[in-house]
This record gives sequence, structure tokens and C-alpha cells, in this order.
Amino acid sequence: MDRDYSNLIAVRGLLLYLIPFGVIGWLLDLFWPVLTFALAGLVLWHYYYQQRLTKWLWKSRNLLPPTAPGSWSYIYDGIYRNQRRSQYRRKSLARLLRRFREAAEALPDAAIVFRKDGSLLWSNKLAQFYFGLRWPEDAGMRLSNLIRHPEFFVYLNKGEFGEALTIPSPVRDSLDIEIRVMPYSDDQFLLVARDVTQLKQLENLRRDFVANVSHELKTPLTVLQGYLEMLDEPQHTPPAMTAKAVEQMQLQSERMKNLVDQLLQLSRMETPSHDVFDQVVEMPALIGELRAEAEKLATDKALQLTFDIEPINVYGKRDLLRSAMQNLITNAIRYIQDEGHVRVTWRRVRDEVEFSVEDNGPGIDGEHLPRLTERFYRVDADRNSENGGTGLGLSIVKQALEHHNSHLEVNSKPGAGSRFWFRLSAGLIQNRK
Repeated sequence: MDRDYSNLIAVRGLLLYLIPFGVIGWLLDLFWPVLTFALAGLVLWHYYYQQRLTKWLWKSRNLLPPTAPGSWSYIYDGIYRNQRRSQYRRKSLARLLRRFREAAEALPDAAIVFRKDGSLLWSNKLAQFYFGLRWPEDAGMRLSNLIRHPEFFVYLNKGEFGEALTIPSPVRDSLDIEIRVMPYSDDQFLLVARDVTQLKQLENLRRDFVANVSHELKTPLTVLQGYLEMLDEPQHTPPAMTAKAVEQMQLQSERMKNLVDQLLQLSRMETPSHDVFDQVVEMPALIGELRAEAEKLATDKALQLTFDIEPINVYGKRDLLRSAMQNLITNAIRYIQDEGHVRVTWRRVRDEVEFSVEDNGPGIDGEHLPRLTERFYRVDADRNSENGGTGLGLSIVKQALEHHNSHLEVNSKPGAGSRFWFRLSAGLIQNRK
């Protein structure tokens, strides 16, 4: 069918329809009545196909148009082509919108689209999790009414989005959310939010770490500086005082050396590595070395040391296991009172193997147990740097055990002693049965 329908074609069709009626009317000497009858029939014909068009557009479920002759064929086909074109565009737009939403859902950040007046247009699932939004139930509501926080209210109303805003999640107090807003179109904005809880925790840890290291180094440096100033005039310093100064400076130097060594050890442990264990660690021999060191350390105290060791070897990293066990034994001896008892065991427990250090010392209050492996964390005044510790021992234990897919367990009550222990899985036991 020719799509180039024009007025010329319409006029030609009209003339071809009226000429026969005109000739008949002229022959019958009834030209105008016959011509009027022909025009009336033409009007009725157009009215009929107009009704068919109306019925097809509003009532018919069939997408194909009805058949029609003449100009109505052009009209029906033109409407049909426009409907197909619109349908294709709607499908393309729906696919584009679906892909946009799928991409927004795949983002690691929360995304919210809102109008300039603050009304919510759309949000992904992560935004619903962070802010407690409900989509699409909350569509059209003001964002400041949905995210109730004073700083966010001021931030949104001020309209200056050059800087990010960090607020706690209104529905999850444990989360800190960083919010950034950017223009999305002439009347729309895109809000992107991400969880910065871990980043803030790491920043706090870094700040605390720097402060703790500075404090730990400041004390021995102050002592060294004081004694050096005193020794600046040796002729006025008694020999006994000089000997004491040298002894204290050696102790403080050793203390700083231990601190630096343990920090370096922690740094090496935190470096990612492939923990493939093909080296056999002869645990009875290793614990025997630790027993000899423990007996020397306990010479100044009337302690009872008991070692109960089963002949079980494991696959692992000898240096890391040695550091973990040495710190646990040393802590028990360091903080126990005179005439106390320390018991070290290495034994099989079901399919696993367990190392434990148990003492009858002062014990630890339960509120401190979750923080024992934090760097530089000390329980109370009795467990301070004066006892020779750096506050890093249990942090080293934690890192060493993580390399062996294990973790430190603590059972302790004030006045009832403490038990520090960990277990290695059956897969690390040599010749396991």
C-alpha cells in the first residue's frame, strides 16, 4: 500500500465516487438530488468506519486494525504503525530502566533519587537497609521525614553538597553512614551512601595505636634522659648511684627493644601470606624449650610449674606457634602471686588438639575479656608496664592463631584464676587417627 497519501489522492477518489452519480442524475434530470444522496451515503460510510475505529481503539483487545477501504485503510495502518512504534519504545525504555535498577542494586553503595523539593523518587535495597526506607510505599514522601537526623535535615535544606556528611544509621546504631549528594538532572538529585564503620574503627585504632606507642616509648626515654643528665657530671655522682643508673638504663633499653621487636613481629604477622602447612612442628620438643625458659623466669617466685604434654605433632609455622605459647606462659608467670600454680597442657580433645595455660592467680573481670587481644590494652594497675609487659603479647597470640585458623579462648573469674587456651583442627595433626 502506498504510504504517501496526499490531498490529490483524496480529491481523485472523491471525484471517481461522485462522477457516476452525477452522470446518472444528469440523465434523469435529477442531478442535485442524486448528488445529495451520494454525499449522504459517503458521510454514512465515513461514520461507519469511524465507529469501527473507535471500537478498535477503546474496546478491542486485538492489536491488528480492522480492514477498511480507501482513506480509512491509510488511517488504520498509520495508527497501527504508531502503536507498534510506541510499544517498541516502551519496551526499550522498560529494558533500560530495568538495567539501570539492576546496576544500581549491584552497586556496593546505597543509592537514592529524590527531587529538588526533597520528595523520594527511588531507592535501591541497600538504601532501604541503611535508612529503613520502604520502596515503593515511601515514594513521594520528603526524604527529611524518612531519614530523621538533625544534621541530615540541615544538610538537605541547606542545599550545599560539596562536602560529604557522616551520620549514624537511623535504624542501625552500629553503622556509620557517609552521605554524598550530586545533581542528577534539572530537578533531581542522586544520594549515594556507604558504610564507613570499619574505616572509622581503623582510624580510631590508628590514633590509639600512635598514642599508645608514644606513651610506651615516652616513659623509658624520660628515664634514660634523667639518668644521662645525672651522669653528665660523673665527679659528683656516687659510684652506687652510677651503678643503679646504668642498671635502670639497661632495663629501659631492653624494654624499648622488646616493644619494637613485638611491633615488628605483629607487622610481619599481619602481612598476607599463603598459609600452606607442610612443615611438621615437633610440639613436645618445642614446649620443652618453653618449659626451660619458664623455669628460669620463675626463679624469683616460689611457683609450682606443671607441664602435661602428650606426644602430638602438628603441621604449622613453628615460629608463630612458639610466640603464641610463649606469651601465654610468660603472662601467667608474670601476673601470678608468689607460691602460685601454673599448669600447661598439650593434649588431644576429640578430633582436635588443645594447648592451655591455667593458673590460680587473681583472675580477670568478665568486662575485660572481649578486649584482651587489643593492642596495649591492660586490665588494671596490677597489669601494667612495670611488670615488664608491653600490652602486645595477646595481640601477637591472636595474630599467630589466625594464621592457623584458630582463636584464643579465655575462662577467668576474679579470685578464681584464669585459663587461656586454643585448639588446632584435626587437619593439622600429624598421623591423626
